[in-house]
Amino acid sequence: MAHAFNMLILCYTFFLLLDLSHNFAFAFTSQDYSNALEKSILFFEGQRSGKLPANQRVKWRGNSGLSDGSGSHVNLVGGYYDAGDNVKFGLPMAFTTTLLAWSVIEFGSSMHSQLGHAKEAIRWSTDYLLKAATASPDTLYVQVGDPNQDHRCWERPEDMDTPRNVYKVSPQNPGSDVAAETAAALAAASIVFKDSDPSYSSTLLHTAQKVFAFADKYRGSYSDSLSSVVCPFYCSYSGYNDELLWGASWLHRASQDTSYLSYIQSNGQTMGANDDDYSFSWDDKRPGTKIVLSKDFLEKSTQEFQAYKVHSDNYICSLIPGSPSFQAQYTPGGLLFKGSESNLQYVTSSSFLLLTYAKYLRSNGGVVSCGSSRFPANKLVELARKQVDYILGDNPAKISYMVGFGQKYPLRVHHRGSSLPSVRTHPGHIGCNDGFQSLYSGSPNPNVLVGAIVGGPDSRDNFEDDRNNYQQSEPATYINAPLVGALAFLSAESTAV
Repeated sequence: MAHAFNMLILCYTFFLLLDLSHNFAFAFTSQDYSNALEKSILFFEGQRSGKLPANQRVKWRGNSGLSDGSGSHVNLVGGYYDAGDNVKFGLPMAFTTTLLAWSVIEFGSSMHSQLGHAKEAIRWSTDYLLKAATASPDTLYVQVGDPNQDHRCWERPEDMDTPRNVYKVSPQNPGSDVAAETAAALAAASIVFKDSDPSYSSTLLHTAQKVFAFADKYRGSYSDSLSSVVCPFYCSYSGYNDELLWGASWLHRASQDTSYLSYIQSNGQTMGANDDDYSFSWDDKRPGTKIVLSKDFLEKSTQEFQAYKVHSDNYICSLIPGSPSFQAQYTPGGLLFKGSESNLQYVTSSSFLLLTYAKYLRSNGGVVSCGSSRFPANKLVELARKQVDYILGDNPAKISYMVGFGQKYPLRVHHRGSSLPSVRTHPGHIGCNDGFQSLYSGSPNPNVLVGAIVGGPDSRDNFEDDRNNYQQSEPATYINAPLVGALAFLSAESTAV
């Protein structure tokens, strides 16, 4: 009897240890988050357009788009390809830049050896945005490449032979959304470079002010002006008011010019200040704007911004399970789920807002008010950490959704340059249609796009590692940008715990 009892105890202990090993298999350390941070920034070098610098680390890429803009007698060389194609879309590129800059502004002190690389990633974009904003008077160039033509080919950026048409917004064909987002990007970046490169910072801020004035004076949506070359790819579904308020908020922070405070006070009501919106993305800036403006109330007690703290709370409360106003959807494995296409963009942007707001709350011991419930900053950190950990591999599929991180990650990423032989190993031209055999191949991508975050799993935590399934397997700059800040925070937070 005693023998049987001892065997029972041994079996129980064994299964308990198994359970514990399962629960703690993905207890990520500060070093893990630091490694992921390094890779998340490196990804941007794989997305570069233009003449690559001598210190380029992603060696399988080569120069591309070296004559961009020349057909219109302007220089639009540089910038980033947004995702797995070879088009330079202005709205997501500007949003990516704003979020990269915001990541450095809030969490740059935790980036250590990666801070220089993060600033290089920002500057690669702002150099391009400055060209786009100053090439012609009263004009903002917002896109290079015809996406309808580009998507008919599967070819490396180095081989591009599709039309490199340029598209612009002007007083006659306005684009307040893309222009105000560009102003936000330049303004946020001006804060990043204020100490390390004051002259560049001044140029960024001055240009941001001019672009914002242009966006505000000539109001209209770029979707209406440019129609089929931006829709359905990056249609401005939310309109342009959210970008105008967002742009003004960043100019207020960057310049401390009281005219932007007056603008926010005068226009906030009509531009969505009282709208509780629950999705923060390249299209809709409303939740982000509330968090940006809540900082002045939480850290400086600026009473004009108290309402933004209330609406920031409403956004955060919608994400917290157990909150009276909880309304977010999570997968059975615990991932925030907003949509079947590129869902991880919402996960990374929400995680970044949670951690940024937690930082602001900690500055004065504040809490999130959700009806009768109160949640401290640590609750926000815990929720964001779960989302980031899921991305890094703590999920039912036990797969990291960051390429090159962990033991198991997506191998068939929907990305032209990554899926085709590198120009280093195959210097010969690969034509428009010749590349499709790589798209349809079941083989892993020959070039690992290290640090890329793919679209992610479905609402049931299922993921198909299939290059054809772009909804799940395509990376994008705006998925990575907010994660840079989140990983920097968690690398430091884990050290402190």
